[in-house]
Amino acid sequence: MKITMDKKWAWAALMAMALIAGAWLHRGYSQGVFQGAQATKPMYKAIFQLDSASPKTMKKTLNNIKNALQDPRLKGKVKIELIANSMGYKVYLKGNGFEKLLRQLQAQGVILAQCSNTLRELKIDKKTLYPFISFVPSAAGELIIREGNGWAYVHPS
Repeated sequence: MKITMDKKWAWAALMAMALIAGAWLHRGYSQGVFQGAQATKPMYKAIFQLDSASPKTMKKTLNNIKNALQDPRLKGKVKIELIANSMGYKVYLKGNGFEKLLRQLQAQGVILAQCSNTLRELKIDKKTLYPFISFVPSAAGELIIREGNGWAYVHPS
């Protein structure tokens, strides 16, 4: 069977389209609709920064963390830290209504960290905060180290 040059180009174009379609489906597209990024790595890490005293921002941040933990693509392969600094320390203030959710997140492996510089600068006694949180010397240092180690940075506002 003799294939002319036109048929060779048609065959090459058909093969190229098949490859593109396969790549399209592999990258989260189905029937031409994007289905979201694919979690192909064995582990993901994210640090969420909270520096606002707004109850709406606090709730949004905690819900974002909860949603990330519940995302079926990330189930069992995500490590999360919440670092509070500036007025965000109020998320850890006893009696603020967030204790139950914070404990639930911590039970799922979320690291709850507070910037010690903030407490010193604002003259906040550690005893006014929930006893189950951790303290780091500085939020800036924590963010620099985490990002340097490949953690994604998330700052809901």
